[in-house]
Amino acid sequence: MATYKKRGYKPKTKVEKEIEVEEESTTAEVFNTLDESANKAEEFVEKNQKNIFIVIGVVAALVLGYLGYQQFVAKPKQATAMNEMYQAKKYFNDAVTATANKDSLYNLALSGGEGKLGLTDIVDQYSGTDAGNLANYYAGMAYLNLKDYEKAIAYLDDFKSEDEALAPMAKGAIGDAFMQLNQEEQALDYYLKAANLRQNEFTTPTFLYKAGVTALNMGNTSKALDLFNKIKDNYPDAPEAKNSEVFIGKAQAMSK
Repeated sequence: MATYKKRGYKPKTKVEKEIEVEEESTTAEVFNTLDESANKAEEFVEKNQKNIFIVIGVVAALVLGYLGYQQFVAKPKQATAMNEMYQAKKYFNDAVTATANKDSLYNLALSGGEGKLGLTDIVDQYSGTDAGNLANYYAGMAYLNLKDYEKAIAYLDDFKSEDEALAPMAKGAIGDAFMQLNQEEQALDYYLKAANLRQNEFTTPTFLYKAGVTALNMGNTSKALDLFNKIKDNYPDAPEAKNSEVFIGKAQAMSK
């Protein structure tokens, strides 16, 4: 146990003198060990100085290379990609609001027009950019509307986003594609992913509802009841809430 000693205190007894000698010896050993460690570190640096400088140089080159790539390659590439995508996105938007020739406009969005690339070319040529990623979403939605469900799934699955709406909408659209392919289990899985990916008043009740209808069609009444009740309890103002009450009654009747 350590004891406090006043400054200038001199040991009087034999035991106290022995303790003082031991403490001085221990202190000396500690300093000797530190000196030895420092010497070994110096020797290591001297022997490996060349390799150490090489490692430092490589790390510095990587950092500078990354910064240079971001400044002189990635940013200009992103700007070019967004410029290329403007026309393709316009075709897509026109297709969404059009009352006729929708398929032609979706195809133009995918293949390009007026000297600009289409969505699929943007995905291929500008992968790694935000524009290239976003092109995956629009291409997937275009193929979904053109009833090419397998391509829709492929493009939408490659789309990555943290957006509150787009992220769940992409997952839900994959569910829609699987439904059209009569793959209800996969559709249910993606509807649930879409519903749980973000919690909001827009996408969550929409995909809970689609998941509930799918579960009911599959004969999974307990799952359907759980999903419709979530809409009723948590999103009572959503448009899906009223229809959920009807399906709750239907699910209860089916489970008897």
